[in-house]
Amino acid sequence: MNEKDRIADENFGLVHACCKRFTGKGIEYEELFSAGCLGLAKAINNFDTSLNYQFSTYAFPVIIGEIKRLFRDGGTIRVSRSLKELSMNINRLNNEQKIKNGKELTISQLAKKLEVSEEKIVDALNCVKAPLSLTSEYDEEGNPQIDVPTDDIQDEISERLSLIQALSLLEDNDRQIIKLRYYQNKTQVQTAKILNMTQVQVSRREKKILGIIREKMSG
Repeated sequence: MNEKDRIADENFGLVHACCKRFTGKGIEYEELFSAGCLGLAKAINNFDTSLNYQFSTYAFPVIIGEIKRLFRDGGTIRVSRSLKELSMNINRLNNEQKIKNGKELTISQLAKKLEVSEEKIVDALNCVKAPLSLTSEYDEEGNPQIDVPTDDIQDEISERLSLIQALSLLEDNDRQIIKLRYYQNKTQVQTAKILNMTQVQVSRREKKILGIIREKMSG
């Protein structure tokens, strides 16, 4: 048994645990498990062993994300194609903005950039929210769980982990440029002075690095 097979064998229990969160919501368990296994395979292929956290910490949001994709793409909750495309464009813009400035765009900014109404932006954001259980299936007194709509924090965690992994794969100098520009809010001139580069060199390299990060996060 090779290393990847060993990791997969050790984490099938995690896949089952993730699937149980979505049982009884309109999709057969076999489909849930297949999606979960796909997420596990992606996690195994993309996990960076040099990072200081356990594999299960990285794999959990990836598995959850693949299962939730079933509901977004073909589950019991139907969403129009135009709304799905709008939500994808919102996600793309927000990812780019988080890489550049560390925060997402506001609803009004998104509406202006995508040339749609703010109401459409809100609808698109709501269409990708999923119920998140506040408790286990039953509490200590035997009462059923309560599900309420809330932001999908697992997808956010997955994106942040993907960003961390993408940054970890950069060359030391490239990583230093990103650290100075986007974590310490240095100007290109200040960054160039610290790294003994010209402002033009920093500008060109920064543009290339951001492209590399986007490619790695979408791969």
